[in-house]
Amino acid sequence: MIGARLKQARMLAGMTQQQLADAVQEAGFSVTKQAISKYENEKSFPSARYLLLASSVLDVPGSYFTHQPETEVRWSTFRRQSGFGKREQEAIMAYASDLAELQVELHSLLYPNAKAALPKPVPVCHFEDAERQANRLRRRWDVGDRPLDNLVQTAEDRGLIVISWDDKSGQFDGLSGWRGDYPVTVVNQNRSADRIRFTLAHEIGHLVMDTSNAVEDEEKLAHRFAAALLVPAEHALRELGNNRFELDWQELKTLKRKYGMSMAAWLGRARDLGIINNRAYKNQFIELSKRGWRKDEPGEYLGDEEPLQIKQMAQRAVAEGLISPDRMAQIGLDVWEAESEQVNSEHLTVYDLMAMPGEERNAAMERAFKLAAEDDFEIFEAYEVFDDYDEEFDAEVR
Repeated sequence: MIGARLKQARMLAGMTQQQLADAVQEAGFSVTKQAISKYENEKSFPSARYLLLASSVLDVPGSYFTHQPETEVRWSTFRRQSGFGKREQEAIMAYASDLAELQVELHSLLYPNAKAALPKPVPVCHFEDAERQANRLRRRWDVGDRPLDNLVQTAEDRGLIVISWDDKSGQFDGLSGWRGDYPVTVVNQNRSADRIRFTLAHEIGHLVMDTSNAVEDEEKLAHRFAAALLVPAEHALRELGNNRFELDWQELKTLKRKYGMSMAAWLGRARDLGIINNRAYKNQFIELSKRGWRKDEPGEYLGDEEPLQIKQMAQRAVAEGLISPDRMAQIGLDVWEAESEQVNSEHLTVYDLMAMPGEERNAAMERAFKLAAEDDFEIFEAYEVFDDYDEEFDAEVR
């Protein structure tokens, strides 16, 4: 088992066997690529000194190599561009596997009887099936047909493991699979909130749809599921109407902010539901591309789409003594964040503000308002004496 953990730590660090051998040799220990291959394939056992140096080079605690996960993640889909290399893929899967293992462990400790609220995968062949499955999931989650304010935390609250990966290359989108009975998804956190929402909805689609005998393309079915999950057909028809020649860009920008779904996805949703025809869709999509909006759309969805559950569970488990901080450190999870020091603003008078240029004055006032909003003010009971002034009491005191 040590061999598998050695390989996983190396993949997590994004290193080849040769790069690891070179790094360990620079630290003063003679090892070859062939020897590392034997360690990882359980054909020979590494020395304690090698494990110590490897843990330092790979930036993992020594206990990482001896920890044995109970179940591996069965990965099913990996959304990426063709230029995203195998080593990068392995690093993501290694990191996500460790984090998923910890999250399952925390779930079993804190919520021993809870199960993920995902319906079992059902056969999906056509786009209409994907729509029905999205509606089925909404019913299972008891969210009605309203816009989902926070899809990540809605999914986490219902037992879905959502893991962030910060990929700045722009070539990785999402990954999904199962760790035992727990559904696991990975999303690229280096995306806009609306893109994260759609990617997560897409990956959920892969988890709840059996497309082994599908007539339509599997990825297109997951796209259709994602759009239906974020914007049910009834809402799309109510917002856009039944028959349009084209859609207004400002209208789409507003709907993006309301539903957290991109303008491009709204165009696709309108086409799929027959609100606009295919020619109108193509013309507007070409226009969207010409405006440079395929990568950077105007308007911003202001929702917060960050996974929080694992950190919250870890903090609770450590606080209750159910798990040690060392277990968190095995995968580099900081349980307690250092509190940032709050910088006190200068005490400016009205006259100081009036003497400032307009832009500087507005910036100073904005900083003051922000600090005031973050401060906790103590209310003193003594203030009530002045609110309810009693002349007789005042005379007695004097």
